[in-house]
Amino acid sequence: MTTRDRRPAGVTRRPRLEDVAAAIGMSPSSVSLALSDRPGPSEETRRRVREAADRLGYRPDRTASLLARRRTRLLGVMLDIRSPFHAELVEDLHRASAGRGYELVLSTVTAERDERRAIETLLDFRCEALLLLGAAGPVADLTGEQLPVVVIGKHTGAGLDVVRAADDLGVAQAVAHLVEFGHRDIAFVDGGKGPIAALRRRGYRDAMKSHGARASVRIVPGGHDERAGAQAGRVLLESGPLPTAVVASNDMCAVGVQDTFLRAGVDVPGEVSLVGYDNSTLARLAHIDLTSVDQNAAELAAHAVEAAADRLENGRTTAEEFVLTPHLVVRGSTAAARDQAKRP
Repeated sequence: MTTRDRRPAGVTRRPRLEDVAAAIGMSPSSVSLALSDRPGPSEETRRRVREAADRLGYRPDRTASLLARRRTRLLGVMLDIRSPFHAELVEDLHRASAGRGYELVLSTVTAERDERRAIETLLDFRCEALLLLGAAGPVADLTGEQLPVVVIGKHTGAGLDVVRAADDLGVAQAVAHLVEFGHRDIAFVDGGKGPIAALRRRGYRDAMKSHGARASVRIVPGGHDERAGAQAGRVLLESGPLPTAVVASNDMCAVGVQDTFLRAGVDVPGEVSLVGYDNSTLARLAHIDLTSVDQNAAELAAHAVEAAADRLENGRTTAEEFVLTPHLVVRGSTAAARDQAKRP
């Protein structure tokens, strides 16, 4: 009788640990030790167990194992489905969490699904910690004190771990880049309400002041999507002489500005240079080719997962904040100011 023949007759369900044990005449506990590489079984025994498991198509029931240890090793991620940057950041979070032996559960915020509902879903799945991307609402009110929480992207005074980029410095880099190209009439398309938008707005004001261009400060209402950017572009077209450069609060907004300008016959960057923020897939498209601020998404993800794991595995209780320095990625949407020769 072959090893395969010793599998219980009529078994069509998913093979269990007991099936592997029966196939090679061992106890389930010994098979479990061999498959989990724990001390005890010899190398020959481990080899026989692995071969039998492969023949039977056995895979460990990870969920049952984790529940038996009263752990799920699940990290819950709340993200806004409308944000390309959030989608890209999730890829880095998957990579970082896998390296620490965790899995992700995703819950989305949409136009009809708010942050509270998204977080409730993650709690229902028994996630051990929450990673919140760009949470707009009061985080402490949303999560309470049930489990570790890491906020990615914004500062919060709720005593939670925070991992974010220095957004004011990122916008300052964008302004400095434009000043080097001879621009002084630089407008800023605002990101709307919220602490991230406020920090980027402050970065623009401070940078313009530091470059002696306080008199040229112009902030246009905007938002987080292409529609808001398109509206801001129309405001700029209708409100007098165009600036020589525009910094937008994020890439989607910048793309809306760019589209409005191009439809109106305004050349980018020949007449108006344009800078976005996030260095998303949109910015990298060849026909958009947008100069943009990169937040170091891979590092944000690594720090966020590490912070959650530190809370869960080492029992850390004090809140920590990790602030990373962004960097500007220069592409084809910025060039020398159109009237640079006339400037002092």
